[in-house]
Parts: sequence; C-alpha cells; structure tokens
Amino acid sequence: MKLEHIGIAVKSLQESIPVFEKIFKVKATQIEYVEEQKVNVAKLHLENIDIELLEGTDVDSPITKFIEKRGEGIHHCSFESENITEKLKELKNNDIKLINEEPKIGSDNMLIAFLHPKSTAGVLIELSQKRTKE
Repeated sequence: MKLEHIGIAVKSLQESIPVFEKIFKVKATQIEYVEEQKVNVAKLHLENIDIELLEGTDVDSPITKFIEKRGEGIHHCSFESENITEKLKELKNNDIKLINEEPKIGSDNMLIAFLHPKSTAGVLIELSQKRTKE
C-alpha cells in the first residue's frame, strides 16, 4: 500500500485554496461536492502525494464536526488499496475497529472506507481504491 493523500479539514475552500496553491505552486482541482460525506473537496496534485482540502457543507458533515471539536488541520491519511473489500475483511478479522465495513464512494469516484482511530493510535486512516471504468 502507498500513501495516496492527506486530507486537511478547512473552514473555507475559498480562503484555503489560494494559500495551498502558493505553498506548493500548483493549481487545485475544481471543487467537487461529495453528497454522501456532505463535503466540498479540492485536491492539489503534488509529485508524490495529493493534498485533499475538505470543507463541510452541513452541520452534520464529519468535517464540520471535526473542525468544531478540533479546529482546522489534518483530518486523515489515505492509503491506496488494490482490493479494499478484502483489506477491510482482513483488518476486521485482525481486530482492527472499522468505521466503514463496506466501501463507500468518495471524491474522484474512488471507493473509500475509514478505520477507527481507537485502533490506529488516534490517527484516522482512510483506505481508498481507484474504480475501474466499466
């Protein structure tokens, strides 16, 4: 598995995108709305990793709740999996607590699932898998 992206929770994409574009000297992707997660997402594609900026769109959004509790900052680390369904089964069988037992659709039409931070030293870990075009 490889580190795919780092998710950063921000209050405002409009304010945050220009800051990160200046830091990394790359343009962010167009903002994508992920309905199931209630977030707007913009990515900065760097040479070896993506930075995913996440803005909650609703009071029930996990990102809005995260910012209320902890403030802006690193939300999760995402690791690319070749077979996310099998990896989730393997982790569950090895007593790793899962937030999602089945993958969901995330940004860029990727399959995603989160591991519970109580099992991962307080770090929210996302597994992601690129979907094949059918």
